[in-house]
Amino acid sequence: MQRICVIGGSRYFGKLLVERSQAAGHQVTVLNRGSAPPPAGVEHLVVDRGDEAALSAALETRDFDVVVDQVCYTPVQAAIAARVFTGRTRRYVMTSTIEVYDPATAALSAVPLTTPVSEERVDPALWQVAMDLPWHDDAYLEAHYAEGKRQAEAVLTRAGGFAFAAVRSAHVLGGGAREFTGRLAHYAGRVTRSEEITVHAKALPTVLIHYEELADLLSWAAAADFTGPVNACSDGLVDVHDLVGIVAAQAGREAVYRTVPAGEKASPFSFDRPYAMSNARAKALGFSFSRTTDWLPGAVAEALAPSATSTTTD
Repeated sequence: MQRICVIGGSRYFGKLLVERSQAAGHQVTVLNRGSAPPPAGVEHLVVDRGDEAALSAALETRDFDVVVDQVCYTPVQAAIAARVFTGRTRRYVMTSTIEVYDPATAALSAVPLTTPVSEERVDPALWQVAMDLPWHDDAYLEAHYAEGKRQAEAVLTRAGGFAFAAVRSAHVLGGGAREFTGRLAHYAGRVTRSEEITVHAKALPTVLIHYEELADLLSWAAAADFTGPVNACSDGLVDVHDLVGIVAAQAGREAVYRTVPAGEKASPFSFDRPYAMSNARAKALGFSFSRTTDWLPGAVAEALAPSATSTTTD
């Protein structure tokens, strides 16, 4: 049995992580602002993780084997967590993102267009941190999401008070209406209504992961002893045409595409720049991934269900 603190954990794969950790017999504490209650039997601490004094007071004398941080978006939040949890946990796992590799948001070394990148491309031990940027401004944070994650990783990597690992997640899908970003629902709605889907002329492939697989990987990372970043993605590259093709086949419709100029934003998962990760490190450490083609049709079927598409208007 482990004593696990999950920061966030109120929805999607974070909620599933809490449920599965509890079912496995672990002692689970959920720490968030109270947006949703955790399962019965899970300790719930309601506090703003950005308020250092309140966070310390809420934790009192508690300590944990591992903290899994689902909602760390800035170096300021990371620095608070590092100070508060040093001495309270032996291990800290942060949910990060494929977006740290986005060449549109940072000066990164060039890679061949279809080569999945490894963790070394963004080394948090070397990444520059700027605590004085307007990280508390919601608009700034939304526009600098990837950089906030890179700098948060950097702060926690250098903290030194615990073993630190960052799980860099691919785009997460599955679960129908539980997939709160609505990306699959977007395609389900547009295909069934015969509406245009905007794509780049040469849409490049990306990687995906099912929300249940990501919950499993986070559980694995919590119990492991590796440190540093690890990429989390199912096997197999997928581009926007592959994805829309599955939606169209299941919906019995023809997809309608419109090509946008280079550099212009297109629909989700249409990329005109490299957007694929290698999962070789996680495999070498012992995690076994599914193939995207094994679960994606089921996720599409969930998105096409009336309960998932009835509120989709975009």
